[in-house]
Amino acid sequence: MIKKVVVSAAGQGTRMLELSKDKSKHLINVGSRPFLAYLLDNIIVAGYAQIIMVVGFREDMIREFLKTYDAKGATITLVNQYDVLGPKEKEYGTACPIKCVKDFVGNENFISLVGDNFYTVEQLKAMNIDDEFCYVAGVESQTPEKFGVLLEKEEFLEKIVEKSQEFIGNFINTSLYKFTPDIFDAVFKIEKSPRGEYEITDAISLLAKDKKVKVKKFTDYWMDFGRPDDVEKFLKYLDENN
Repeated sequence: MIKKVVVSAAGQGTRMLELSKDKSKHLINVGSRPFLAYLLDNIIVAGYAQIIMVVGFREDMIREFLKTYDAKGATITLVNQYDVLGPKEKEYGTACPIKCVKDFVGNENFISLVGDNFYTVEQLKAMNIDDEFCYVAGVESQTPEKFGVLLEKEEFLEKIVEKSQEFIGNFINTSLYKFTPDIFDAVFKIEKSPRGEYEITDAISLLAKDKKVKVKKFTDYWMDFGRPDDVEKFLKYLDENN
């Protein structure tokens, strides 16, 4: 039974424009609560008792939020990415939070997700697969060119192709993962991507070459909370599902 979840929440979220000017996008209010509160609720209801949150931009505001958040017995540990790896100008990218939590996770399987995506309780529960494989969760998308497309063969991931402008499939990466400790070796082997960042998808593709990664498919609600109009979209989802 997996107990630990790593939440990546170090970024500012510039696509949110004015909404994230003075706070991280994870703390943008939807209704009366920050987006992050709804995500944490689901993580805890799904049965995960230890949350490790990797922060950076406006860590002080996330700390203030957590003082008022009821974690219902779960522990939430903050790790500052910039304290561990240095400023974002030195090292940045989606693999960085994983580099930061090796000592906190130890030799255990764990769940990894991003703090600006919304996952249902059912999805989070379904990723609790305590075996020797890593898993990447995906959904079908009408705009796969905006995401990383998952290419699989007989339930194993072959590779992740980022933002392909030619159609190669519509099954996309939701940035919800179950990792084994193998991921720690992989994130320290990868080089910077063409955009100058360390990408977690490169580390996953490395493991996929050795048949260590499986794909988990979901058909229910998932949301990438990234643009101003997503606030209204998510509010509508909450209204319809509460």
